Amino acid sequence: MAIRGVASSREDMTLEEFKEWLKQFDADGDGRISRNELREALRRRGGWFTTWRSGRALRQADKNNSGFLDDSEIENLVAFAQKDLGMKVSTW
Repeated sequence: MAIRGVASSREDMTLEEFKEWLKQFDADGDGRISRNELREALRRRGGWFTTWRSGRALRQADKNNSGFLDDSEIENLVAFAQKDLGMKVSTW
């Protein structure tokens, strides 16, 4: 039995809802999500080991290695969230 570590992962979201949820944590308003902002998002959803998980998510989703997630990398983050965090995000 795997422990997913995100308490609210049973809630289904559309891709647009996922993006809106993530935007809430863009603390500096630059349109990109940093590791700390992602950590806070995971923590607020009730996740465990959020520093480690946010680092893993960033390494998986940040294809241009900028250290931030921008709009072009959100689908990479969705894939990680579905596979490794057990979140349900419909992309249609």
